[in-house]
Amino acid sequence: MRADPRVREFAEHAPAGDNGRMITVHHLETSRSQRVLWLLEELGVPYEIKLYKRDPKTRLAPAALKAIHPLGKSPVITDGAETIAESGAILEYLVERYGAQGTGELAHLEPTPRTPEHRQCRFWMHYAEGSLMNWLVMKLVFMTIPTQPMPFFVRPIARQLCAQVQAKLIDPNLATALAFIEDHLASHAWFAGEHLSIADFQMSFAVEAALARGARSAQYPRLRAYRDRMTARPAYQRALAKGGPVVMS
Repeated sequence: MRADPRVREFAEHAPAGDNGRMITVHHLETSRSQRVLWLLEELGVPYEIKLYKRDPKTRLAPAALKAIHPLGKSPVITDGAETIAESGAILEYLVERYGAQGTGELAHLEPTPRTPEHRQCRFWMHYAEGSLMNWLVMKLVFMTIPTQPMPFFVRPIARQLCAQVQAKLIDPNLATALAFIEDHLASHAWFAGEHLSIADFQMSFAVEAALARGARSAQYPRLRAYRDRMTARPAYQRALAKGGPVVMS
């Protein structure tokens, strides 16, 4: 069986983990799985990347991912006999299993239960995908539709409809969400408080996507400063070098 040309494999040269096993990150380019690479780099956990290329026309994940998990989506990791999907579940698994390796500023990845930091962490872990990413995905879809192949006489109609949906539905909801985040960051260095937590990894893709999809940086200086603080971290830079750009250009 011929290998899918959109799948590329490479390993990090580091000693394997428990019982000689190593985590494999099934990483789709420009996707949420960049969060997973960042966390692994911060923790110093050995891993290998299996990189999947999007279909150049549809921008969808290749069918090869279905061999790893029935949903055929990324991120997915394998760790020994374990196969874990969904970025939030993966981040929680990695912190539960390997978080004890975190010291110093990484000692608070999972805040102490029943504290304000823990409640904030839980909120942002759910908010990232439960609320914010819905609007960001819709923004991308309605920005993309008018650029797709279609009869010439349909294009003006599609462009007008997509512009109306963005102006009347998507953009107002995104503006509310980003103003909420901007206000939160006025009193929090990181999303759960003064320390980096798992919530920052979960929110990282949404922050990048929001600033890439039309959020005026001048309007959200704290959000921009947060993104700059996050992307300046050496572990984030290493993850970027290995996994490629975070969002579609």
